[in-house]
Amino acid sequence: MLHKKEDVRDILDDDIYSAADLSVSMPKFKFPAGENDPRHAFRVVADELMLDGNSRQNLATFCQTWLEPEVHALMDLTIDKNMIDKDEYPQTAELEERCVHMLADLWNAPDAANTLGTSTTGSSEAAMLGGMALLWNWRARQKAAGKPSDRPNLVTGPVQVCWHKFTRYWDIEHREIPMEGDRLIMNAEEVLKRVDENTIGVVPTLGVTFTCDFEPVKEVSDALDALQKETGQDIPIHVDGASGGFLAPFMFPELLWDFRLPRVKSINSSGHKFGLSPLGVGWIIWRDAEELPDDLIFNVNYLGGNMPTFALNFSRPGGQIAAQYYNFLRLGHEGYRKIHQACYETAQYLADEIAKMGPFTILYDGRGGLPALAWKLKEGVDHSFTLFDLADRLRTRGWLVPAYALPPHREDLAIQRILVKHGFSRDMATLLLNDYRDALAHFDRHPVAQPLSAEEAGSFTH
Repeated sequence: MLHKKEDVRDILDDDIYSAADLSVSMPKFKFPAGENDPRHAFRVVADELMLDGNSRQNLATFCQTWLEPEVHALMDLTIDKNMIDKDEYPQTAELEERCVHMLADLWNAPDAANTLGTSTTGSSEAAMLGGMALLWNWRARQKAAGKPSDRPNLVTGPVQVCWHKFTRYWDIEHREIPMEGDRLIMNAEEVLKRVDENTIGVVPTLGVTFTCDFEPVKEVSDALDALQKETGQDIPIHVDGASGGFLAPFMFPELLWDFRLPRVKSINSSGHKFGLSPLGVGWIIWRDAEELPDDLIFNVNYLGGNMPTFALNFSRPGGQIAAQYYNFLRLGHEGYRKIHQACYETAQYLADEIAKMGPFTILYDGRGGLPALAWKLKEGVDHSFTLFDLADRLRTRGWLVPAYALPPHREDLAIQRILVKHGFSRDMATLLLNDYRDALAHFDRHPVAQPLSAEEAGSFTH
């Protein structure tokens, strides 16, 4: 056959996926009528993504923003694996099971080889699953005692929004302990003021999102032990270890917060925070099988296999599970400790240097909680800027350093906070400090006439 270019001109760049036509602009808010060349579509999307912040400079997020090349390769290998398809992808399911038992061992479950747990899309889903188990178990106790079960309550310290969602969605009274004066976290005294026979559980947080402190799990557990001796009320604890669950075992091994305390019935954590995995994986582990009610477990016949499942989601990616298992094998106790130790040292260095700058009072210095720091403006001093102005100024250099008001009853207090994660080096910390000094010098030269509000400075929320 002889061919002429003109015969195929209309389909010269055509293939089964796309067609090139640079004379047509791509719609933004209507579904395109025709195909576009994949290179052009990719470039349009990639160019728009350039307008996002640089995640490595995002010091607000708790989530991991740097990953080893091997993790990227594993994510490519598993992009097509659906975590729920246990029959189709049995080895991915096997890796999930191994992770569950490894975490049960890490958190000192009394029978780690036979415990129950599952992966989730993040610690928020894991927290809700833990909360549901508390609710179902409380209902069963109330029914067995012949008591009503229509007015459940949950006691927490100042918590992230997932617990507000849980109590609202499941119609539970949320007894959130407010901040008072210099007390910015839960303590045993405040817990005992709020618990009663309708309390489904108490939730201490290992790494409070606002100030980064660890709440005193053992102190609360001891107080509830004493309460049970006095009143007979047996109130369980669920630990929200979204961040601290992957820190305390390596950095504070003597700290009693986990299943070594018999009152701790379940723990949730984020694999994609200090578990060092890509976004999209959380974990929930129960102390033993009796703590997860059978009524919450669904046995599903799916793609040729029967499987028990307890989740709010169904289909979800399996790559994050493989990456989590890789991290466990790759790092072990020694590797996690080294990485987190470097983060703590950088956080403490930042806290010490920021304290020397003059305008700031350090509220948390990276010692004893998360590898982080938090501070406020010194009181009784006229400042030429607010923390919201400072956060806005730092954005000109790409840094996302959140400024926000605290929750009730300290809405009057605005603070700034930095999370130090794997990938944020001492060199980057020095660059950030230089930009802080430049920002302070700028405000000295150009005092703010009309301070920014929290809404104007950004939309940081918890």
